[in-house]
Amino acid sequence: MLASCTASSRPPRCGSAPPRQGAILVTLWLRTALTIGLAAALGASAQAGPTLDKIKAAGVFSCGVPTGLPGFGQPDAQGVYSGFSIDICKALSAAIFGDPGKVKYVPLTAQQRFTALQSGEVDILSNDTTWTLSRDTDLGLNFGPVVFYDGQGFMVPKKLGVKSAKDLNGATICVQPGTTTELNLADYFRANKMDYKPVVIEKIDEVYAAFFAGRCDVMTGDSSALAAQRIGRAERPDDFMILPERISKEPLAPVVRHGDDQWHDIVDWVVYALIDAEEQGITKANVDDMLKSEDPGIKRMLGVTPGMGKALGLDEKWAYNAIKLVGNYGEIFDRTIGPGSPLKLDRGINNLWTKGGLLYGMPIR
Repeated sequence: MLASCTASSRPPRCGSAPPRQGAILVTLWLRTALTIGLAAALGASAQAGPTLDKIKAAGVFSCGVPTGLPGFGQPDAQGVYSGFSIDICKALSAAIFGDPGKVKYVPLTAQQRFTALQSGEVDILSNDTTWTLSRDTDLGLNFGPVVFYDGQGFMVPKKLGVKSAKDLNGATICVQPGTTTELNLADYFRANKMDYKPVVIEKIDEVYAAFFAGRCDVMTGDSSALAAQRIGRAERPDDFMILPERISKEPLAPVVRHGDDQWHDIVDWVVYALIDAEEQGITKANVDDMLKSEDPGIKRMLGVTPGMGKALGLDEKWAYNAIKLVGNYGEIFDRTIGPGSPLKLDRGINNLWTKGGLLYGMPIR
């Protein structure tokens, strides 16, 4: 029997839900309101960030680059920078401004680079920085996509008669401090129960100068850097060889600060666009013709179908401009460090995933 509004010593609330049901409704309403508010806050932060605002206001952005590494980043006699790492900065500039030249290049040593980024002296590092857990967490940094997969190796004079890294017990080895190279070197020799005498020099130019002057038996570093210095610095490159072992994984990626998701997103997706463009066969030469493509993915990438630029806070032609003015990933690789360069590095694992490599651009949709 249903109680009337007056027949009980504890009458129900007429015209309203019972107390427990009412409390549940209030709780659900609060949760919904909080969810909507949180979503709105997250949406706002994803669409606006201080780094891009600062860059647009200044009309330029600062890119931390190597102090001098042939093929990757090096100034010529007029101070004009070129190289693989430089072109990543140029592609970002093209995506943001429609001009690849709106970049201030700041040469940084291994010891300077993280402080320069943390302090805001530079907006991004594009200087062959290895992605590691401690750097990603302890230093307040975010890594973009890997742009070059490398591994640490050893370079020796051929006259030393060494054929393997296992033959280096007791060797003097030139190494730069404050790098994963220094840590990997210690790990490798400890694991193989060998001894070595480190020759530690801060500036990379002076490290290689010491090696080629005979101050140490061995030079260690990323194998790509060893190949670059062998070609670019040795008077007789054929007098030196790079030993076959690779003693580490060195995933090299651009780096930004924690705390600005929009800027991180822009760096990520410009790199992915360069990779996707190569996979889709879009080049500097044919990108205008590709604007007529009926492929939905290509139309989204090149801004024919709008939306991707707005999602990043950029012009809809962001990827088109990067490709048109700088080139796709393969074009950048070939002219700076690949077959079209003095280094003539093989693509190897830095090839597209469709060609047996590790490069895989995320879907632009």
